[in-house]
Amino acid sequence: MHEETRLPRNGKEFILFLAIISILSVNIIAPIIMGFEFGFTKDVYMETLQVLPFVWVCVILLVTLVANPLVNKLVPLFVKPTDSFNARVLFTILFSVTILSILLTVIGSWIGMREFSLEPLKNFFYIWPRNFFIAFWVEVLIAQPIARFAMKKLHASQGRKTLQAS
Repeated sequence: MHEETRLPRNGKEFILFLAIISILSVNIIAPIIMGFEFGFTKDVYMETLQVLPFVWVCVILLVTLVANPLVNKLVPLFVKPTDSFNARVLFTILFSVTILSILLTVIGSWIGMREFSLEPLKNFFYIWPRNFFIAFWVEVLIAQPIARFAMKKLHASQGRKTLQAS
């Protein structure tokens, strides 16, 4: 079986992979969600930009401490070793986005409102499906492909350097 070039192979690469995905996701998903919630205006966008660093830190913590451990347990239950790379990626994205969108529908609202409130919990079943839909498609069509492309280019560059050194 060939070595996968589209995924990180070590801790440093994982950090780069996570940074690419999280920065793209937070900078695309949050403004879209805020736009649907409060209107697509310059003022709403500027307010969103003010909280993005806090949302990004929250996303990084949730991915590393909550989502990845759960996803790593769930994916093998649904994907066989003989299944394709794309099947693995799709299930990973599905589970990651489900977990993160559930948590961030509440926590992201608290960060955006700058207060703890029951409002996100009261409206959860109205807000979460929209948030999930936006996040899923951003991950599938933009963030994940760009991060996998970056990994592929990084590994190709490393391969060229190894060949040149030989």
